Amino acid sequence: MANTRQSRTVAQKMGIKPGARAYLRDAPAAAVAAMGLPDLDLPETVTGEFDYLHLFVITQNEMREQFGGLRDRLRPGGMLWVSWPKGGKLGTDLTIKSAIAVGYDLNMVESTCLRINDVWSGLKFTHPKPGKTYANSYGTLPG
Repeated sequence: MANTRQSRTVAQKMGIKPGARAYLRDAPAAAVAAMGLPDLDLPETVTGEFDYLHLFVITQNEMREQFGGLRDRLRPGGMLWVSWPKGGKLGTDLTIKSAIAVGYDLNMVESTCLRINDVWSGLKFTHPKPGKTYANSYGTLPG
């Protein structure tokens, strides 16, 4: 018997809800197409607070330079996804381990990692919950 249940889109797996206030920085068109995004509130500038932010980077330096500014625009309960080329593609120096380390250095914690498409991986970051202890061998939260 055939499976009649439709598979979920990448955006659904990411937890992106229709109508979310969102901003995608440096997102390649092929990656955006692969996500199957719902209708979103997509302002042209990063002002105010956002439900969903997505940063596409190739180097650890780019991630360090851009992550904090986006983090500061993330509403409580929101999510900041970071994507980088998988398997060293496009000359990246990012891996899941280094992405987690940068996120923790900048006071964010990771949860879900998934495949965006054949080139891009995605890792979800959120604000740490007050009072919760986070233990990750790749990173340590400040203070």
